[in-house]
Amino acid sequence: MSDQYCTVWPGDATAAASFCFDLDAESAVLSFAPEASSRMSVMTHQSYGPLVGVPRLLRLLAKQEVKATFFVPGYTAHRYPDTVRTIASEGHEIAHHGYLHEPLGEANEAEEINFLERGIDALEEVTGIRPVGYRAPMWELNYRSPRLLAERGFLYDSSLMDADSPYELATGFEDESIIEIPIHWVLDDWEQYCYLPNLFDTGMIESPTKCREMWSLEFQATTNEGGCFVLTAHPFLSGRPSRAAALAQVIEEAASAPHVWVATMGEIALHARAQGLTPRRLTQPTV
Repeated sequence: MSDQYCTVWPGDATAAASFCFDLDAESAVLSFAPEASSRMSVMTHQSYGPLVGVPRLLRLLAKQEVKATFFVPGYTAHRYPDTVRTIASEGHEIAHHGYLHEPLGEANEAEEINFLERGIDALEEVTGIRPVGYRAPMWELNYRSPRLLAERGFLYDSSLMDADSPYELATGFEDESIIEIPIHWVLDDWEQYCYLPNLFDTGMIESPTKCREMWSLEFQATTNEGGCFVLTAHPFLSGRPSRAAALAQVIEEAASAPHVWVATMGEIALHARAQGLTPRRLTQPTV
């Protein structure tokens, strides 16, 4: 890789890994189907995350002495403030994930600014912490988003899929850039587990054994390449018992791997920023 990408890691580490949890709860449904608020079973499927999944996941993270990043919609913080405060009190990073998990594809600039600022205000109100990290709901960033994030002092984003390691993303706001920490669908539990009739209707629910194998293979390959492995899970999905057990095996593998630095997304972003990487400018293709 060129000097556009972070390939030097702390100490004797040759690769990095981070575990993220998108604490969507009900917001992931209500953002596009507000009428589903009357579907009691659907709402309990989502509330399982903050009520049961998060405590279980916090226990397994504590066992491995791993700190994670929780991307939290502002709505979730307002609805489950004690859960979000507990996450923060245990030393995990709280990052921004919209207010009501609003997709950005159809939003105009004023609407996107509103989503950002409502989310910032909610997380500050509940935790006393202003988030420095952002992840777009549904992982759908748009070409103005980096500028809006830089204008509001964000350090990093984690929504794009064009690299194996962090890089500086030019934003178009003065000379500012933000760190981009790439992700990919293969390292997201949503595609493996999320089934809700007439909402998220994939037609299949994968075995946790298959997911553990897939994620372990990706961990081994990414870290062998000197890259940054980023796994995203949702507490309402991977917080369930057999899935949490499979995830725990992947976390244990990472935590015990020699020469792999396991850190929060914020820590990785600060390290990447210190490397003085050459910013990349992403331009929209013309058709």
